Amino acid sequence: MAIRLTGSESEEQIALFQWAEVMSGKRPELALLYHVPNGGARMAATAGRLKAEGVKAGVPDVCLPVARGGYHGMYIEMKVKPNKPTKLQLVWLSELSKQGYQTAVCYSWQEAATLIEKYLDS
Repeated sequence: MAIRLTGSESEEQIALFQWAEVMSGKRPELALLYHVPNGGARMAATAGRLKAEGVKAGVPDVCLPVARGGYHGMYIEMKVKPNKPTKLQLVWLSELSKQGYQTAVCYSWQEAATLIEKYLDS
């Protein structure tokens, strides 16, 4: 799979979802993989409306709501180096783990794809 990346978290995530689409024939569960659109610059009115609708800072970027290996599902926070998860993102990952979800921080679409494949095989 040849994907040209610019090194942004957005591009890595796009590549991950392109991979998931290609692999969904072999792994139908990947059709359930989705992005939580929390990040990005927004106008104040839009940000306020989204917050009122329940958008919360720190929620991981990607969710796979498929139970495997004793977990309820999987959450992944996508980053590119040298970026690191914020304290709030780490809190979310920790709390989701306590609730029975597998959680991870991945620094490339390949890392996330490998982790998802291992998870689905468990």
